[in-house]
Amino acid sequence: MRHSKIGRKFGRTKDVRTALKSSLVEALVSREKILTTEARAKELRPIVESMITKAKKGTLAVRRDLISTLGGRTSTAKKLIEVLAPRYKDRKGGYLRITKVVKRASDGRQSAVIEFVV
Repeated sequence: MRHSKIGRKFGRTKDVRTALKSSLVEALVSREKILTTEARAKELRPIVESMITKAKKGTLAVRRDLISTLGGRTSTAKKLIEVLAPRYKDRKGGYLRITKVVKRASDGRQSAVIEFVV
């Protein structure tokens, strides 16, 4: 039983699930706005928000930690530290917004747009 278990499985194994989350993080940081399912957006928000909070420190250790978390994607970590973190230096949290859009016609899942707050 999954009593008190946190996080969604998305019907995938652990390796595939972490790869999915990593690619969603990279897409969101590079494009700053993506259309995905509501469940994926809700799972993605705390990951990216904690990365931005870390990136606000801007130290070398934080940069290395972000690169390792992102699976070696240095350009994504660079954008987090140099572009997104200064944008939110006076904000204590709530960097992302999830907006529900129409259900997908193919399978009826609730779609959502996740984007950075301006």
